[in-house]
Amino acid sequence: MNWLTTILLLAMAFVAVFWEAAFVGLRQVIGAQIDLLPAVMVYTGLCTGLTTVCLVSFLAGLWFDSLSANPLGISILPLFAVGLGIYVIRELILRDQLFAQFVIGFIASATTPVLTLILLLSTGHSPLLGWGTIWQIGVMSAGGALATPVFFVLFDWLHRALAHARITETSFRPDREIRRGR
Repeated sequence: MNWLTTILLLAMAFVAVFWEAAFVGLRQVIGAQIDLLPAVMVYTGLCTGLTTVCLVSFLAGLWFDSLSANPLGISILPLFAVGLGIYVIRELILRDQLFAQFVIGFIASATTPVLTLILLLSTGHSPLLGWGTIWQIGVMSAGGALATPVFFVLFDWLHRALAHARITETSFRPDREIRRGR
């Protein structure tokens, strides 16, 4: 496991939660909050191990719930379900394709609020539901779909800038003499 990736993902999740809480201008213009955590979980599920998926979903869910009206810990399970679902089938996903990143980001960003709503309803809470909920889930899904390829580009750039490139070694030693002829 690459600890640099885990630290960068946790930092990005923290910044995403802070951005959602601090900058409300976009929310007032479009009438919905764009959730960036499902896009972070898409990258986590496709490019890291199960330990990082668990850690990022747990901490990001706690950070998100601490700044929202949700009960503490309710967002952990939907984020983990999205990350685990992608982690399980990641060999079947073309992770370098822009269209695949877009579609998976859309599905993850639509699934996370629906699972959160189901958990809220099953625990006895009464969230505000109506026709505006469909609009909000649609805007969240579109925003997450647009943010997912951006996160892939950002993390690829950070890896090139901060991580050492692996040295490719040949199977022959450089001081080996090859005799030709009979």
